[in-house]
Amino acid sequence: MSHEDHDARSRNAGVRRTVVRSVAALIGMFAFAFALVPLYDVFCRVTGINGKVDNTAQAVVHEGVDDSRYVTVQFITRGSSGLPWRMEVETRQVRVHPGQTSEVNFTFRNQSAEANWGRAVPSVSPSRASRHLRKVSCFCFDEQHLEAGEQLELPLVFQLARDLPPDVNTVTLVYTLYPVTDARAPLRAQVTAGKGDEA
Repeated sequence: MSHEDHDARSRNAGVRRTVVRSVAALIGMFAFAFALVPLYDVFCRVTGINGKVDNTAQAVVHEGVDDSRYVTVQFITRGSSGLPWRMEVETRQVRVHPGQTSEVNFTFRNQSAEANWGRAVPSVSPSRASRHLRKVSCFCFDEQHLEAGEQLELPLVFQLARDLPPDVNTVTLVYTLYPVTDARAPLRAQVTAGKGDEA
């Protein structure tokens, strides 16, 4: 084997190693990026960081009401450019005692000429307060369907735990509307058909 052939084979082997490593790195980066969102959601749910809150109903805890302090709970609603809905809350803030159960009504209005599916996604500030917020009933647990021009009023029933840190005097609950993708179109079609049967 000539010296040139040996050099060529060495170069080819080096190129193959580089390609294999690059492909492996790309696969690893893709897998990491794919797993990042669910891992982040789990981390936020466990730690309460970034104001992530559970999307499942929680039971009212009968632990007694702390009449010695009030906490102001503020509500902010945000629309989405991809969803032609308007979301309003009957009152922008309420004052509650820790341990007290409270109810606030929200109104959803479809301002478009066609039916849409959407979801209100909550976040809490300060983020550490999310661990002390119990949502007993919330429209944010499910996707909502509104016909063209339809208006719907839904309640939020919540409770602040008595162990809410004493320096937290204001809790802000933000709801942001997002359109629901077509990933569940068959299920939504069944629901729409069911509504038609009831009419």
